[in-house]
Amino acid sequence: MLREFKLPDVGEGLTEAEIIKWHVAAGDHVEVNQTIVEIETAKAVVELPCPFEGVVAALMAAEGETVDVGLPIISVETGDADTGPAEPAARRGTGRAARPGRQQATPGPATRESALADDMVPTLPPEGEAAKKPERQPVLVGYGVKASATTRRARKPQVDSAAASSATEVQRPGAVTPPPRPAGAGSRVSVLAKPPVRKLARDLGVDLAQVPGTGPSGSITRDDVHAAAEVATAAPEEYAAPAAYAAPAGLAGAEREERLPVKGVRRATANAMVASAFTAPHVTEFLQVDVTATMDAVRRLRELPDFAEVKVSPLLLVAKALLTAVRRYPLINSTWNGDEIVIKRYVNLGIAAATQRGLIVPNVKEAQSLSLPDLARALAELTEKARSGRSQPADMSSGTITITNVGVFGIDAGTPILNPGETAILAFGQVRDLPWVVDGQIVPRKVTTLALSFDHRVVDGEIGSYFLRDVGAMLHDPLRTLAWS
Repeated sequence: MLREFKLPDVGEGLTEAEIIKWHVAAGDHVEVNQTIVEIETAKAVVELPCPFEGVVAALMAAEGETVDVGLPIISVETGDADTGPAEPAARRGTGRAARPGRQQATPGPATRESALADDMVPTLPPEGEAAKKPERQPVLVGYGVKASATTRRARKPQVDSAAASSATEVQRPGAVTPPPRPAGAGSRVSVLAKPPVRKLARDLGVDLAQVPGTGPSGSITRDDVHAAAEVATAAPEEYAAPAAYAAPAGLAGAEREERLPVKGVRRATANAMVASAFTAPHVTEFLQVDVTATMDAVRRLRELPDFAEVKVSPLLLVAKALLTAVRRYPLINSTWNGDEIVIKRYVNLGIAAATQRGLIVPNVKEAQSLSLPDLARALAELTEKARSGRSQPADMSSGTITITNVGVFGIDAGTPILNPGETAILAFGQVRDLPWVVDGQIVPRKVTTLALSFDHRVVDGEIGSYFLRDVGAMLHDPLRTLAWS
């Protein structure tokens, strides 16, 4: 039996996704739950498992193609036998008639996977009903397709997979890719590597086809990928721009311009920021703070056994100060619902992260209940997942308040835009040595600038000012955080 796997909704009402990379080809044998493809949604890169076992008959979407949720992306020839005549369309529901030239098996005892696959076989409406409003088609995960006609976008021209990879992937600065391995015309280079290893290679700009594998059966391990990436001659400077943003010199004519498609995370971020900026009336306030004591506290925390295996940075104490201030001013951690303001008694703390896919805001769930060491570990894990491209849609949903650390880019301050659905966002600027007046004397101190943007429909200037003042007071004197917790 030929079965088709429809593109599922892997997030919260997503309507489309881009095919990033196929892990199988026509003629390959696939098993249940085997990763077959990587897709990029508006929120994250997701690996999709196969819901049934069999032999791949065809890939129905090319790499780089954007496909609507609910449309088939792969067909698999399974070993299920045809056990009887096709079930009448009337019993299966309006608009679920059999596709011309295809037989349907009568439902019988089956595994969970095969039953699930039966529901994913697309069918055409009966003759004469094509003009009727289409029904929502069930899909594997999530909310399904939108109730509208589903037509696939025009496919991009097929190109050699190796050439496409080298043309589209952005390498990390300094990464060197060896010359391509010779291959016959139309041949497919097979590489043994697990999905996390493939993801790591893409992030580091490493061509897996050129990496010798040292794992079982010659498979490529994470150590192999790291070793290949170390071909780089030197690490970039702390604030050097990524290669993706650097303009090469000496280009002429049409090559002096580059056009980047607006899709995936970039499109989602753009839409969200426009909606936020023109819906919520933003107010931004600034506060310069002497954080010399905080920087001393960070140094002392790094020496404690509780933090031996986790990175301690000033962001940790900024996050703790914000969480403490939220308890003092709960309205800052709320949502405007039109007819009501919903105050959240929990804090899902978002940390804005710049990645090669664009700006994302994963959040630490229930951050208010974490101890300082646990909060440090949660922030480290969140940052590592974001940088490696492993953040999932669930990691970026249900945020309540956000911190954006612009100081890592050497920036003092900014006017951050609210993450949609949230009431406040705190920008943490770089910590610099500046002259400061202490007890009537000008002395060098560690100084940073905090910028708080908030929704003026929910928070007035008084509460916003008190909140920012208290965050600054706790960073000036970390003992206040202990006293107010």
